[in-house]
Amino acid sequence: MEPYELRLSEAAERIRSRELSPVELTDSVLGRIEALDERVGAFAAVMGDRAVGAARAAEQEIAGGRYRGPLHGVCIAVKDLLDTAGVPTTSSSRTRADNVPAANAAVVDHLEAAGAVIVGKTHTHEFAYGVITPTTRNPWDLDRIPGGSSGGSGAAVAARMCQGAIGTDTGGSVRIPAAVCGTVGLKPTYGRVSRRGTASLSWSLDHIGPLTGSVRDAALMMDVIAGYDRADPATRDVPVPRHGEGLSAGVENLVLGVPRNYFFDRIDPEVEAAVRAAIGRLEDLGAELREVDLPHPELYMPAEFGILVPEASAYHQETLRKLGDLYTEDVRMFLEAGELMLATDYIRAQRVRTLIQQGWRDMFAGIDAVLAPTLPAVAARAGELAFTWPDGVEEPVINCYVRTSAPGNLTGLPALSVPCGFNSEGLPIGLQIIGRPFAEPTVLRIGAAYETATDWSDRHP
Repeated sequence: MEPYELRLSEAAERIRSRELSPVELTDSVLGRIEALDERVGAFAAVMGDRAVGAARAAEQEIAGGRYRGPLHGVCIAVKDLLDTAGVPTTSSSRTRADNVPAANAAVVDHLEAAGAVIVGKTHTHEFAYGVITPTTRNPWDLDRIPGGSSGGSGAAVAARMCQGAIGTDTGGSVRIPAAVCGTVGLKPTYGRVSRRGTASLSWSLDHIGPLTGSVRDAALMMDVIAGYDRADPATRDVPVPRHGEGLSAGVENLVLGVPRNYFFDRIDPEVEAAVRAAIGRLEDLGAELREVDLPHPELYMPAEFGILVPEASAYHQETLRKLGDLYTEDVRMFLEAGELMLATDYIRAQRVRTLIQQGWRDMFAGIDAVLAPTLPAVAARAGELAFTWPDGVEEPVINCYVRTSAPGNLTGLPALSVPCGFNSEGLPIGLQIIGRPFAEPTVLRIGAAYETATDWSDRHP
């Protein structure tokens, strides 16, 4: 096995025991990127010299007995929305082609303080405003999209060009690439991870989370990136647990909700079969299943876009005036449309959001988590604008993907996507686990129980 093939937790253990050096791992990962990324297109920038320098520093520290923890010497990629001091942060946009920040984003600071080796910046759909990531391809099928907006991060992890990656999630942008690329992706509770130094899409919906090869790897990354930051007023000053503790506890005595409505209303039959099989497997492992009715499902998409679109336009208002021609056509269209929305419509969407949050809070009174498909469909083909359902209805790709991920953003609840199978064309399918506020350890525990009982996460493109 080549070093680049190791999962984060596996590489961490070998580095800790000094069976593997950070320099050896970094050289292997950079070689993998050089060999594959011309075809995959996951990276906006490869930070080779900086990564090698960080790996050498990590090697010296560990040799001197100064081991910082599981991310020390491990290769991590960062979405190109997060500032990296002295390294261009473009948000995959020509409007920021010359943007070289002087300071790191909070999450990057946390990663570097933990000794992580940051190997590069991954592509995003421009400013995270889309689900395609057009610069990047899906490692399972290079004719298909990697999802978005964190498509570069999802593709990089799937192709084993890093041990873990950072993504952002405003309407599903961690979970969508996780599902279509066959990786694990966690959107934490709103306020769990600081967004300081990260370009915003919609500040009241934005989250930052990890994409990894396993649930344990996601837990290890969460231990590093989570926490209160007074410079981000959205973060909550609440205790941060050890996310890896209790992963082997199983699912006995947990009550898991299975939606009767919404999530399975319009879905690819192969996706539904895989997700329902995964739900049955968790019942076999000891979980109690309970059917639930999702509150106000007809309001999810209007509220999501009613908040996201005007907030994004407000954030980009000045740049749109000065550099409007430099935006890609699809993003510029959304930004211009957002300027036509009324303040009363935005306020109404926020009020509806409160109603949705109250409904979900009531639903969670008798359950520990909700189980659902991450997405209703697998990876779209590059250039495919819509899915055609058996009844002849065409649904835009962005609507299809956001439809099942938006509830997690509107409610701010933690949501985990884990691989749960493949369709007949060999494309990955994801199971979504949505938990109570700040209950990341519980959703990770459920994901770990399922992952341990199956081999889906062991498969690679």
